[in-house]
This record gives sequence, C-alpha cells and structure tokens, in this order.
Amino acid sequence: MPLRVGMVSLGCAKNLVDAEIMLGALAGDGLDITSDPATADAIIVNTCSFIDAAQEESVDAILEQAALRDASLRNQAIVVSGCLSQRYRDELRDLLPEVDAFMGVDQVREAPAIVREAVRRRREQPDRPPPRRTRTGIRSAAGAGGPASAGPAVTVSRRPSYIPDYTTPRFRLTPPHYAYLKIAEGCNHPCSFCIIPRMRGSHRSRPEDDVVEEARRLLDEGVRELNLISQDTTYYGLDLGVRPAGTGNPSSPARFAAASGARPADAPNLARLLRRLNRLPGEFWIRVLYTHPAHWTDELIGTFAACDKVVRYVDLPLQHIDEVMLQRMRRETSRAHVETLIGRLREQIPGLALRTTFIVGFPGETEGQFAGLVDFIRAARFERLGVFPYSREVGTVAGRMQAQVSDQEKARRLEAAMLAQREVARSITDASVGRSVRVLVEGPATPADWLRSGLSPGGGKGAEAGSRVVARQPADAPDIDGRVFLRGPLEAGRFVDVRLVRSADYDLEGEVVA
Repeated sequence: MPLRVGMVSLGCAKNLVDAEIMLGALAGDGLDITSDPATADAIIVNTCSFIDAAQEESVDAILEQAALRDASLRNQAIVVSGCLSQRYRDELRDLLPEVDAFMGVDQVREAPAIVREAVRRRREQPDRPPPRRTRTGIRSAAGAGGPASAGPAVTVSRRPSYIPDYTTPRFRLTPPHYAYLKIAEGCNHPCSFCIIPRMRGSHRSRPEDDVVEEARRLLDEGVRELNLISQDTTYYGLDLGVRPAGTGNPSSPARFAAASGARPADAPNLARLLRRLNRLPGEFWIRVLYTHPAHWTDELIGTFAACDKVVRYVDLPLQHIDEVMLQRMRRETSRAHVETLIGRLREQIPGLALRTTFIVGFPGETEGQFAGLVDFIRAARFERLGVFPYSREVGTVAGRMQAQVSDQEKARRLEAAMLAQREVARSITDASVGRSVRVLVEGPATPADWLRSGLSPGGGKGAEAGSRVVARQPADAPDIDGRVFLRGPLEAGRFVDVRLVRSADYDLEGEVVA
C-alpha cells in the first residue's frame, strides 16, 4: 500500500501554493493524499510565521496533531514545513521535539523523500515518549524530546532560492474555478516591521513565458479566475535581464521609476505580463494582489484600464498615512505620494475598487497620529480595507524600537479604525443597490454564510437548503472580501449578470438577470 499523507496548510495564498506543490510532488511520486488524519501515515503542517499570532496558531496546530498521534496513531509521522521552519531553522530540534522532520520553503519538491524518511524514523521509534510541557508555543522549554539522536530531522536551506515553473506538479486546494498563480518569490523591501525577506529570501521573478504557459494550462483545466500573487507583484520582472547601473535596490518611487525607465521597451514587467495574459482565449478574470504603492507606473495604470480581463481591483497595502509612521516603517513612500497615486488610480481606472491594509499601534504611534489615520480612512473611502494590530517580531528593526504600544491600546485602536471603515463600507454597499454587475458563482450558501453576512434569507422565500448560492463580483477577492448572495441553484465557476437588490455592511444580495 502506498503511504497516505494529510496536509494542514496555514497562512497566506503564497503559502497555499507551496502546499499545493508539496502535494503535487507527493502524488507524482506515488503517495496517496488523504483528508482524513486518522488514516494518514504522515501529516504535513505547512506553517506561517509572519506575525506572532500566526506563529502561535502554527505551533498550536503542530501540538494538536502530536496529541492526536500520541493518543491513538503512534506510527504517524509529523512533518513541519513553511515559514516557521525557515525562521527557526537552528532551534527546531529543541523547540518542537514532537516533530519527526522539518523542511524549508526550498524543499517543497523534496517532500516525498522527506516524508518517507520521517515515516521510517517514526516506525523505528513508535514508543518515543512525548515531551513534557508546561505551556504551548514556540518558546516552550527546550530539550524535552530526549536524546538528539531520536529528535527530528531538519532539511532547511539557510537562504531560500527556489521558485516553481510551469512543469511543477500542483495538487490544487482551491475550488476548480479559481487558482493562485505565483509570479515571483521573496522580497527586497526594507520594511522595519517585516521578517519576510529573512524567511523567503530576495525577490526572484519567474520568466514571463513560464508564467504565461502555467496560466494557459490552468485555463485549460477550467479555471475562470487567475489570482496573481507574490510578496510584491509590482516588482515583477525588474530582476530579469540586465539591471541598469547605479539603480541599487529600487524600492523607493524615484529609484523604481528610474530603473524601469532605463530598461529596454520589451523588458519584462507586470504591465507587459498582464497584456500577454489578457490575450489568452476564453472568458476569465485576472486579479492582481499584493501591489506596492512605490511601484505603480503610468504604463501599469494604463494596462489596468485597457485590459478587459484584468478586474478593476487594486490591492494596495499602505500600512499608515502619517509621515513619521511611514518613515519609521521604512515604507519608502510619503503621504503626498500615496494621495497622488490614489487620485490617479481612481481617475484613470473607471469602476475601480481599491483595497488596502493598515497597521495600528506601531511603536511610537501617538493618539494624534492614530486619529489622523482614522480621518484618512473616512476621507479616502476605500471599498475594501483591513486593519491589523502591530506585532512585535524578534529580528526586525521595529522590534527593537522604543515606545512600544500596549496590547490593550492596540486592540482599542483596531476597534476604532474598523468602526470607521464599517461606516464607509455600509455607505458603499448601500449605494451599490440597483446596479448591475457580472459575478462569478462560488457555490452553495450555507446557514453560516447567511449569519456572517447580516442578510437574512427573508421569510423562508428561497431560503431552503441548496437554493441560495454565494458569488463574487470583480471587487471581491477570494476569502478576504465581501460576497453576493443569489437565488440558486447555479453552477460554481459560472459567470452570471445580476442586479443588486439588498445590502449589508460588507455583503450584497442580487437577482440574476437575463
């Protein structure tokens, strides 16, 4: 019987693609993929370590799997992959002795060999006693797992360099009608709060032809929405070919514009890639996620406006608007640059939906600076917005800063910022009622979907199980934005035209039109 492997994947869409590559490699090497942990010979926990909360979630998931294994599945191996492995490469043996093997982000294609070895080691030591812990978390007591010879194996590159290509097998975990397409890996930005460059390495773009070929294959498989992702999609292509001398690391708007302008007209960049993808046959959407405000060019704005398959949706994480905070965050942008860019985007891309994220409680953020951010949220009227409390991360510049804000104050500011955005969002959804829009059907709506939406099914009319579906309009990215509820049943992956008839804070209800 082939080995059976289960997967728990945490974190962002970029991490999800890594999970899909691991599962594709496992299936291609003759291992079975299972969604039932009780039948698995090995479980891979693909972890996130971007902020402390994600890190603790990853550790809790690992310890939960270990507890299940120790209770009834003594031969089951646990393999930990992803950012947690990468970040704590040198400490893993002591920190998490429950694990049989660790692998880094460079080793996703090596998953079959690592899993087989982990299973072999586990079967040789099925009665290894579990460590004694007084609390959970990555900072738990070291050395609890017994002799080093019985501890986990660690296969983690110190500086990641891997990037997939179109021949890389993937076992997709998204619904059949949409997929994430990773166009680059790593990051060159100096943001003071972020650990990603240390975990993921320097920015490295995939060749343009390679991305287009993978997109073509995904469309042939029935995908109707391509979600382009990387740590910074607007940086795409700048590392391909010869970089003009004297540009250094072009992270600021001026340096990026100079470096882009000095390249040949046919040099790869995001705008050129989008135009090529837009020419592929068929009806589908192209959505671009994770753009940086320092790297928008006139060419890119014009491409968004001209390409009919590129949805009018700009994901533009700003993190703050106060000048001092932007400098302390090392965001390489000013308030004036951000406000000018937003004006250009809204003016030149008709029907644009603009999404951003902000960090509250960054070290040194005063009450006045926070109040200015809330005022900006109300004035800018972002169609989509998320707010996160600052997470103090070891190894970052911001983690060493003075004037750290208390957790209680960060929570208060988070609530206040989201209340301001809720007012904006409600007015935007209210104004949408009566409009016609094309949507992509996701699938049946569950009672929990209705409960979260704030839209009651309405007196039982059409509310019976299976008679309502969830869809997304161009302004809604998968998993993070609002949804449109429709009378069903309608097939998932189908485009339909609807008239919006009812609104809640973030979601809408629509009626299908001929």
